[in-house]
Amino acid sequence: MLPGDRITYSPIVSRKPLKLPGNAKMVVWTVTNVEEWDPTQTMPRTVLTPPAGGSPMPDIPNWCWHEYGNRVGFWRLLQVYDDFKIPGVMNINGTAVEAMPELVQACVERKWEFVGHGYTQRNMQKVENERADIKKSAAVIEKATGTKPRGWLGPGLTETWETPDILAEEGYDYVADWVLDDQPVWLKTRGKPILNIPYTQECNDVAMMLIQHHKANEFYERAMDQFEQLYRDAKGLGSARVMAISVHPYIMGAPHRAKYFRKIFEKIRKQKDVLFWSGSQIADWFKKAGPKAPA
Repeated sequence: MLPGDRITYSPIVSRKPLKLPGNAKMVVWTVTNVEEWDPTQTMPRTVLTPPAGGSPMPDIPNWCWHEYGNRVGFWRLLQVYDDFKIPGVMNINGTAVEAMPELVQACVERKWEFVGHGYTQRNMQKVENERADIKKSAAVIEKATGTKPRGWLGPGLTETWETPDILAEEGYDYVADWVLDDQPVWLKTRGKPILNIPYTQECNDVAMMLIQHHKANEFYERAMDQFEQLYRDAKGLGSARVMAISVHPYIMGAPHRAKYFRKIFEKIRKQKDVLFWSGSQIADWFKKAGPKAPA
């Protein structure tokens, strides 16, 4: 199916109001992306270009840049989650689950939600067998956590023409690749529909820090601008909104950026009518409060 075949156009201003428990205005979910980069492959992203150009292997500087996040940066972010009692959501590669057992165990102990993020960190279009990759990702998460993942986010939000179909067939409840709305929406598949939960491309540290090259404080400024507008929208129309914040340990876990991640929650946590939920909590709520899945 083409993207337009999977979803019906629906102006948010003309929908039936979507209500949250306790008269809350909006939901915030914060997603931490934990990846393992294969040193025998070209690095998914780079901070330092080699003196003679090209894509040399091994690429020690850029591999180490990302690995710093798993060894150090993640634990800075984890402290923020602990301090503000935020339910954690982790998008994680299957290989990362196996490579970093202490990191995984810390999140299991805190009852974080684990979301499938590809077995390896590469475009889904480059995966040899997509269904096998999706199944293997789920299997390693279930083995490590005792729970099969309900949600999926493709590496770099990448999908093939069949990804939603395969995810639905493999028992996933929701996906977050389709960044096109401030409320969850149903996607049609060749079988049963699958829910898409609002994610973010622009309130995302990859976009801000690595592509647009902003100063570290831009992450706080943009998150607060987005929060204030979504809160105003929800209050004005009386219909709930969902806001996502996306971080990577090697980016927002860096020493010069981590304090701006903390500042976001120092501010938002003061709002009593804002909920902090996991992806599964959002999905469960929407299935009861939102429009029914299309036949």
